[in-house]
Amino acid sequence: MNKPSPAIVTQDAVRRLPRWALLLLCVAYIVPGYVGRAPWKNADIASFGYMLSLLDAGHWREWLQPSMMGMAPDTGALLPYWLGAWAMQWLGPLGMAPELAVRVPYVLMLAGTLAATWYAVFHLARHPSAQPVAFAFGGEPAPLDYARALADGSLLALIATLGLAQFSHETTPALAQLFFGTLVFYGLAALPTRTMGATAGLLAGTVGLTLSGAPFTVLIYLGLSLTALALPGPTHASGGARARALLTLLALLLLCLGLGWALELFRWQLAPWRTQWTEWRSLFQLGLWFTWPAWPLVLWTLWRWRRQLASLRQQRHLGLPLVIASVPVLTTVATLAGDRALLLALPALAALAALALPTFQRSVASLIDWFTVLFFTGWAIVIWVVWVAMETGVPAKPAANVARLAPGFEPVFQWPAFVAAMAGTLAWIALARWRTGRHRTALWKSLVLPAAGATLCWLLLMTLWLPALDYGRSFAPQMREVRALVGDAPCVEVHGLGAPQVAAVRFHGGWQPTPARGPVQCPWLLVDVDAQASLPATVTMSHWRLEGRVRRPTDDNESLMVFRRVVTP
Repeated sequence: MNKPSPAIVTQDAVRRLPRWALLLLCVAYIVPGYVGRAPWKNADIASFGYMLSLLDAGHWREWLQPSMMGMAPDTGALLPYWLGAWAMQWLGPLGMAPELAVRVPYVLMLAGTLAATWYAVFHLARHPSAQPVAFAFGGEPAPLDYARALADGSLLALIATLGLAQFSHETTPALAQLFFGTLVFYGLAALPTRTMGATAGLLAGTVGLTLSGAPFTVLIYLGLSLTALALPGPTHASGGARARALLTLLALLLLCLGLGWALELFRWQLAPWRTQWTEWRSLFQLGLWFTWPAWPLVLWTLWRWRRQLASLRQQRHLGLPLVIASVPVLTTVATLAGDRALLLALPALAALAALALPTFQRSVASLIDWFTVLFFTGWAIVIWVVWVAMETGVPAKPAANVARLAPGFEPVFQWPAFVAAMAGTLAWIALARWRTGRHRTALWKSLVLPAAGATLCWLLLMTLWLPALDYGRSFAPQMREVRALVGDAPCVEVHGLGAPQVAAVRFHGGWQPTPARGPVQCPWLLVDVDAQASLPATVTMSHWRLEGRVRRPTDDNESLMVFRRVVTP
């Protein structure tokens, strides 16, 4: 027996969110962070380095085993590096810089993640179990209008999530996994009612997720879905549609098994369980800030829909997001994957957060609005004040803090960034006035301000603070100092450098890095300060003279010792 729905919504509450406003919000969130900056340490520039190395690959086997100076990536991902290399091959001849060309497919994947989340929730919200209470004399919303309103709310909840901002703007396998994982979410949400679109989403999502270094996540998703379809029980789909869905999932499961075995991606080992209290506390804190503000809404959803949790197979709008979100959450808890593994849970958590909207009382919605206005307005003021201090030296204390954290940084006024930041701030003020003055009954109203506030702060950081962040988070300042010593050398030998540093030597320095093994006749040698004692015996240090020690301006622990060859064997 189906329990009565806790959602009580009128037709007036599902009024349409203007498409132009929603699209403008998505553009304002996607574009900043991809334009005007260098690759950042560590994962961002390391991935960029592997993409550059594929351009030099002379055989197709090297594309199946990306490496950089003999170092393999941390994950078994392939497709994310292929996409970046292909983008440089296709867009480079058109005059686009390599660091910008590799971001084009990632911009499209972030946009696709937002779109796939919207459509997944749209299909889930049309399920009969997700519909609100029908009134005795009419007035309840039309199913399509209600589904559209919840889908808008889920998209706003995803944009508002704090953990999405940085990782979704990096050219790393994490974003590719997020995109293809969301395609799987969409495919399962639309299956079996929309067979063609769902099958295409599942095919692209499962293959892409497997090639992006997460084959076991695919297998778990498909295995749970097969189990849910195979077990007897009532279903709202016809028998033929259910059989087609079962066969589709089975075929995809076999495909991913074979693909993962062929590419030797099944090297996933369960890390030791984290039993120490400090590690559990760190993990708990990560979950609190990374999924904010989705997790309080998810808890509210689980509480208000608690009577429906006993029959999740009939409550697809609850069961599917819970399954999709639980896999990355458990992976984060059980392994050392950390925040990048938790990233895959955000679309499903946003879907659950949207289900809280039709159960809110007016007092709860008002509390969210006031907290959001105060929180993001306060952070916007802080960002503006610090920027003014960087540009003018007033107030003195923020300017001194910036000088201490980024020694040697010289601020540069950029008119396009200033205009974009000013436009975003004025739009935030107008939105806050609009939200508190009208449209109090719209279902998506409680998530407009969180999404707009998160977008505003991200926009301000990626415009006003971008020069300082670029100075502190990239290897460009350090490589400029190294280049002042080395100049235009045909190659440099390196020792003790990690993948991010090797990529920085090639990209920022413009030199071809070569491992320090002795016989190579490069005129310069770069050694990490912590690896000097581990130089191979074939490297005769009497043949080299120390020319200087160059540190990253914002990190004393990342210093390079620059040696010049003085004796040629």
